[in-house]
Amino acid sequence: MDIVIYVVAFIFGIVIGSFLNVLIFRMPKGEDIASKRSHCMSCGYQLRWFDLIPLFSWIFLRGRCRKCHEKISIQYPIIEALNGILYVAILLLCGIKIDSLLFCLAASALLALSVIDFRTYIIPIGFNIFILALGVIRIICKLAIDGDTLGSVVPYVIGMFAVSVPLGILWFLSKGRAIGGGDVKLMGAAGLLLGWKQILFAFVLGCIIGSFIHIARMKISKAGRVLAMGPYLAAGIMIVILFGEKLLGWYTGLLGL
Repeated sequence: MDIVIYVVAFIFGIVIGSFLNVLIFRMPKGEDIASKRSHCMSCGYQLRWFDLIPLFSWIFLRGRCRKCHEKISIQYPIIEALNGILYVAILLLCGIKIDSLLFCLAASALLALSVIDFRTYIIPIGFNIFILALGVIRIICKLAIDGDTLGSVVPYVIGMFAVSVPLGILWFLSKGRAIGGGDVKLMGAAGLLLGWKQILFAFVLGCIIGSFIHIARMKISKAGRVLAMGPYLAAGIMIVILFGEKLLGWYTGLLGL
């Protein structure tokens, strides 16, 4: 039965991944994401239903448009497959429960905003609102379904401000040069979803990952000093979602706490 659930999760993940590609390509351009039909970016050919089967259509078409035969970005299958893999990984590591569903949806938002921020240095506000809503839903579920007390959700409320407030002060003092406003909002929204311990850990991980990767990019591909922090913060958040409890348990045990 668990195998069936994981297969369904992967299929659901690649379907959502297909929609993420729409968001990634259209949101920065301000294009309609709901009513406008999917089309070839080169010739404008409107895709038929059999051209829109996540992952498999790209493979069957050998990565080319059915009409003009121009190459279709490999981003499409990568995002679809990665989203499906993340869904399965979350269920495997976090268990089959409501929290896992919320984490899956958060993972999709993190994946899409990472690509957009990497390309445009902007995190669309819609993603942060969506993650914030997931945090609110998680708190409601803890109170209404799990029977938790109001005191037990305090760490999540604190988490909303634990990283975002210091970053907000930094943003204000530097007039946006040191950190982006979207990054501040992202850490606030994710903090409500994860709680203060997890979001602090995610922030540290994101900074470490960003430092190593961007220094490498500066040396190898001559990237500039300005970096999009969103993808690295998202990576830290994703690592905490998958391994946070075990990592924190190991770290506190190492310190004897």
